[in-house]
Amino acid sequence: MITVEVALPGRAYPIHIAAGLLARADLLLPHIPGRQVLVVSNPTVAALYMAPLRATLQAAGLRVAEHLLPDGEVYKDLEHVAGIFDTLLAENMDRRCTVLALGGGVVGDMAGFAAACYQRGVNFIQVPTTLLAQVDSSVGGKTGVNHARGKNMIGAFKQPSLVLIDTAVLATLPRRELAAGLAEVIKYGLIRDADFLHWLGAHADALLQGEPQALAQAIAVSCRHKAAVVIADEFEQGERALLNLGHTFGHAIETHTGYGSWLHGEAVAVGMLMAARMSQGRGDLSADEVAGLEDLLRRCGLPTQAPAMQAADFQSWMAHDKKVLDGRQRLVLLRALGHAEVVEVDADELHRALLEMLHA
Repeated sequence: MITVEVALPGRAYPIHIAAGLLARADLLLPHIPGRQVLVVSNPTVAALYMAPLRATLQAAGLRVAEHLLPDGEVYKDLEHVAGIFDTLLAENMDRRCTVLALGGGVVGDMAGFAAACYQRGVNFIQVPTTLLAQVDSSVGGKTGVNHARGKNMIGAFKQPSLVLIDTAVLATLPRRELAAGLAEVIKYGLIRDADFLHWLGAHADALLQGEPQALAQAIAVSCRHKAAVVIADEFEQGERALLNLGHTFGHAIETHTGYGSWLHGEAVAVGMLMAARMSQGRGDLSADEVAGLEDLLRRCGLPTQAPAMQAADFQSWMAHDKKVLDGRQRLVLLRALGHAEVVEVDADELHRALLEMLHA
């Protein structure tokens, strides 16, 4: 088992990574303060993993209730978070209860938001079941829901007390979902670790085929990078914004096409390539480096072309991004492979870049 520590002062928590962890009550119990647990999941994941997790918790003497969310990004909204509150109240969950997220990023974001709000905050555990959630959304405490006018615009910071990553669950993950998770893995190489980016290039085929050792290595490295950034900037006042490479473009794609049409990782993949091309236009990346990124994305089963959108529509959706300050668009761009910065981009430069990228 690999353990990565998220060493936040007074709120440190471990990320445990190995196969077979759903059966490890000894890892769960130290992070459950009371006797009540609400497991939040969706029907797809619950059919596979709810029974073994419930058996683990109940064998440890815990009272377990369940709440199933509809499966999909389109349901990541306030209405469906209210359903979690309904179950918490119906089950008479007290202030020492634990909300445990068993699922991908949508489940984790919604369960975490509910845990942040219920009785002004109760214990929260992440058990992510998709690669994307394991390497990104389960770590760092960002929770929330979407709004028709913007993705993740309503939420709260709520750190989990534990992240339990059972790599065995990836064996049942559809190939498209696995590829979507690889986009966030590639992101860490682009913003922080050029050597890791080269390693990903050498192991792309093994990763997409679900080779367990390669995936475990990629997950561990990604979690170490995520933990380091969160420790340095928990509330995204500076460095943590770099984790959003490609996300401003990607969120525009997700919002414009309707939540769920594109997987988050697919939209981020195209967004990272768009950011790289803007960086090339600024003279910071070479054409060969951008072509190399495009090739890596393709080899990982990811799209490299934005959907049919007008530049004005793209720019309008991007204006709702959380990095916009005082009306000024801020983007994460690459100064070099392995080195990212947040830069202010004026509207004319962005419009010219979008016209060039969307009509190339």
